[in-house]
Amino acid sequence: MEVKKLPFQLTVQKPKIEKKFYGKVVAYRDGIATIEGLGNIGYYENVQFEGGARGLVMDVDSQLCYVVVTDGDAHIDELCLATGNVPAIPVGEEVLGKVLDPLGRILEGTSFTPSQLYPVERPAKPLYERSRVNEPVETGVAAIDMLIPVGHGQRELILGDRQVGKTTLATDILINQKGKDVIGVYVSIGQKVSDTAAIINSFKVNDVMDQVVMVVAAASDPAIVRFLAPYAGASIAEYFMEQGKKVIIVYDDLSKHAVSYRELTLILRRPPGREAYPGDIFYSHSRLLERAAKITNGGSITAFPICETQLGDFSAYIPTNLISITDGQLFLDSGLFNAGRRPAVNIGLSVSRVGGSAQYPAVRKLSSGLRSTLARYDELSEFTKFGGRLDDASQKILNRGERTIRLLIQGAHELYSSVEQAALLVLLNEGYFDNVEVGQVKEVWNNIREYLRTQVPQLKEVDLRKPLDEETTKLILMAGERANQVGQSNGPETAS
Repeated sequence: MEVKKLPFQLTVQKPKIEKKFYGKVVAYRDGIATIEGLGNIGYYENVQFEGGARGLVMDVDSQLCYVVVTDGDAHIDELCLATGNVPAIPVGEEVLGKVLDPLGRILEGTSFTPSQLYPVERPAKPLYERSRVNEPVETGVAAIDMLIPVGHGQRELILGDRQVGKTTLATDILINQKGKDVIGVYVSIGQKVSDTAAIINSFKVNDVMDQVVMVVAAASDPAIVRFLAPYAGASIAEYFMEQGKKVIIVYDDLSKHAVSYRELTLILRRPPGREAYPGDIFYSHSRLLERAAKITNGGSITAFPICETQLGDFSAYIPTNLISITDGQLFLDSGLFNAGRRPAVNIGLSVSRVGGSAQYPAVRKLSSGLRSTLARYDELSEFTKFGGRLDDASQKILNRGERTIRLLIQGAHELYSSVEQAALLVLLNEGYFDNVEVGQVKEVWNNIREYLRTQVPQLKEVDLRKPLDEETTKLILMAGERANQVGQSNGPETAS
């Protein structure tokens, strides 16, 4: 018997039944809920409690899971729901100018509907998507740009004792990106609310808040929220990097982040290691900092993690971990800070492993002998403390080094453009400041900077990607002489 074929095929639409898995809280202590009945739960999964509180799975065994509550002292009900989601953060252009917490809630700024969410934890870009670090980050700090250049896509650690200007240096780097096509992400971890408010205010005063995103986990927030903060900031930065943009991210600071993770793991009763830190503390920081990179589409994330030392001891556990992970460090010396040399960057102990490839060729050529000059100056200044006599050549190095140190001192938010730094190097190399009184060197330089900005507009068009030509060098020296003449006519004599 022949079976007739129908001209169409009937399909039956089966309704999708969404399974929901509920668990029961059997214990709650120190912000950790012990839950049974969630056999399908995954590590790092969000859990919703019946009363509205939320938590994050941090440990799982064959019978129970352990959930860290992210809402502080919220009331925990007996029933909870496995959401199937992991922590995520809003990303996109709409987050610019906003202050968020690591869970994506807006702390300051107008509310918005996020167009896209990125998981807080994301794998780092593979090696084949990365490219060489060869574009300079213009920090605006002469001592860094001239001697310890940082490139887009690099990880440069900032470390030093308390109150030596680490946060000020990091904020200045972001402020110097004003008007440039660079996005800033500032992650505040475990800081006082008043300190974070001061940082936000400095961004607003300097008119860069519209190109900065703040991720804030205050000292009063639960340890799990402080732990998630840098990963949330990295996800925001990755969105812009994937759009081909340059991003600078500051983690302030990872020593407090390590303390938060230690607090969390001790409550979870994980075995403690050195200094009671968990065994995977190195991995927690390495997987974070590995997300900084320069990729083939031109986008990049440049990371400036901050680490606090005790009495200048950067051989402690967390500082040495971070030094081994990063591509260099800027060591801020409390002795230099107290002596008035600010930013207190110790040139001898600071290093950038990217080196001259992340520096404008013109600046690289002009600053080639500066580090050795400063090192020689430090040796000679120590020698003269014991009453030693110097020959004429050594005395000349001492005099020039003393004036160079004065010129490298910059106040908070006093930033130099790359062209101004090149002009300063030209004047130093030509001995322009050798006969200026030490106490008046900075005043003379400020007069020259003002003259260059207002009277020599063609200097802004100088291409630093190639060595300065003879005409540009003469223009800078001539501007220095004229600025000095103007300064003398407007006030007391400042240079001989």
